Amino acid sequence: MLSNFSLQLSRPSLFSLPSNPRLLLLRKICACKNTTTTSTTDTSKYREAFARRMAMAGLEPHHRIALGVSGGPDSIALCVLASGWKADGMVGADNRSGWIDGILGIVVDHGLRAESGEEAKRVCDWVSKMGIRCEIRCCDWSDGKPMPGHLQEAARDMRYQFFQDVCIQHQIVALLIAHHADDQAELFILRLSRNSGVLGLSGMAFTSQLFPSSVHCYGENLSNQGILLTRPLLEFSKEDMYKICQGGNQEWVEDPTNRSPVFARNRIRMSLRNLSSRMLKSELQAIISACRKTRSFVDHTCHNLINQAVTIMDHGYAVIDLKKLDPLNIQDLCMSKFAAVILQFISQRHKPVRGSTTKLLLNYIRSYPCKTSLTAAGCYLCAAPGSKGTKILVCYSSDSPQPLRMESHKYSSEGQNRCLPSEIEQIIMKAKLYSDRLLSDILDVPFLHVTSSESILNEAKKLNILSESTYESILLLRREESKHFSSQKALQPEYELKHTMKSASGPTETLQAGQLCHFMDRFFVRWNMCEKTRTNRLPADKTDFDWELKGRSQDLLCSSCVVGQNAVAVVRHMVDADWLYLAKLSNVQKSEESQTKRLLSMGEMEQEALRTVKCSDYLQLSAQSALWALKSIPAAARRGLPVLVDPHGLLLSVPSICFKHCPYLLVNAEFKPKVPLGGGYSSYI
Repeated sequence: MLSNFSLQLSRPSLFSLPSNPRLLLLRKICACKNTTTTSTTDTSKYREAFARRMAMAGLEPHHRIALGVSGGPDSIALCVLASGWKADGMVGADNRSGWIDGILGIVVDHGLRAESGEEAKRVCDWVSKMGIRCEIRCCDWSDGKPMPGHLQEAARDMRYQFFQDVCIQHQIVALLIAHHADDQAELFILRLSRNSGVLGLSGMAFTSQLFPSSVHCYGENLSNQGILLTRPLLEFSKEDMYKICQGGNQEWVEDPTNRSPVFARNRIRMSLRNLSSRMLKSELQAIISACRKTRSFVDHTCHNLINQAVTIMDHGYAVIDLKKLDPLNIQDLCMSKFAAVILQFISQRHKPVRGSTTKLLLNYIRSYPCKTSLTAAGCYLCAAPGSKGTKILVCYSSDSPQPLRMESHKYSSEGQNRCLPSEIEQIIMKAKLYSDRLLSDILDVPFLHVTSSESILNEAKKLNILSESTYESILLLRREESKHFSSQKALQPEYELKHTMKSASGPTETLQAGQLCHFMDRFFVRWNMCEKTRTNRLPADKTDFDWELKGRSQDLLCSSCVVGQNAVAVVRHMVDADWLYLAKLSNVQKSEESQTKRLLSMGEMEQEALRTVKCSDYLQLSAQSALWALKSIPAAARRGLPVLVDPHGLLLSVPSICFKHCPYLLVNAEFKPKVPLGGGYSSYI
């Protein structure tokens, strides 16, 4: 049930028409088109195609879905088809409320135009009349509106953040976006002008997992399943969008910013319209389809290679078995994707590995046996200890400059709604059945051995995917947009460099007692202090380095604890000084050693008679055990472990190896990257 939705619904009587004359004219045109063609527009074929695509995504009418709604013909068409699909599949459900169960529209008011707020309310009203509950979210540009060159990207990031927040709040498993075939064509030309390879030219995924910036905690369970982002209209054209809106007797609005030549997509859209012909559109979609087929094959191969040759360790690093991988017999495209996926997982960086870095990685992995080390894309690679170069260690490099978007996220486990990770997993399993069935029928992968964007076009012409005229038209579009891109890039190189990198000194994050922190999107870290600790025995030997926090004996008094009652700790990565400090703690004088032996040999009655236990007694055993545990972790990987220090820099805990400064300190660290290995599920069918 979606009864807990907080709605901001608009009603026609509450809002006047837009003050912008241009928008008013556009709306009048839309309404005119609507009333004159409704009787002749049959949407049954679109509804059938939509239902088929939803089934391919693993989605069924009973699943909770959200719709990204802008008010344009694309998103209004999505509302028409999704509401019909939901209503048809929920036959017999109680709809006395007037709302279609399990569907929510999300309208984002970016606040970048004077009339945007009024427009958002009107769009919300249109969506509500279809029986779809709707919610408006407003952007707050507290740091100032973005620069024109970055406006669309910033607005998109803000929009998707709202989408994720709303879906998590209302326990929604899937978000539907109205991208269509014309959008894919525009993106193809855009990426072609940026010299993208075949993977980039495959365009937007049909389905993919979208991971929120914060990971939610339910008691002791931590979940980062994300939501399923689905684009069910990728087979439909822009013309189809208008027909669906007309067939559903729906109004829409055209955003005037979509005509501004300042933005690359707008320029490409207008150029495609000028060159528009049925043959060009058909052949452009054919080459995109061929690229998507290639990407599906590469992704499938990469997934198999990971399962075959990669081991992910609990301490946050990966081991690649070169014998099992056999990198010399793998195509460059598959090998490049494999390396990029591993490095992105270990570093949790958002942007993929590209260009010269890709070539560097290929040469490194294929230099068998491995005898050197390499730092790339936030990772440190070297031969795994004891492997004689037959295995490669991939560790997080805390010394590398970090992107600004790589931030720690603090949150409390209280007041969170429970999401449904198992439901998402079931949806993905159904979707994989479809994609695996289609992949099994692929006999020829068209662009597996070509690298540059120009060679892809040439290969497409050889395979008769592109005619000579379409080939020339695409080259013309590519050249024109490349000129714009080169001129804009030359104007602001310093801005890009200055605003995308952090200092190489390493990240830190303050963390209060009782809070959780997803440190660098890699480790869940939390700590607290026991207010009252009881024990019935001291450690039996040096490997039993943690106090048992239960029993009947009297309270232990911590007479020399440096942790004290500090409410704040600092999380950072392990450094060489931490190892030296542990070694110093474990090297005690003979008198202290004998005292420790006496404590270890005490009987239960003697322990109960003990009035106080100093932290130093526990600290020595904890440090010795920590040093022993560190021996099992390669030196390069140790630098990626999170540690807790007090505000003065004193080491309090290395939770991954169970070192604590005193028994009253409760600390836990779990390696659980925000984005899983392989980037989560995605499909390009």
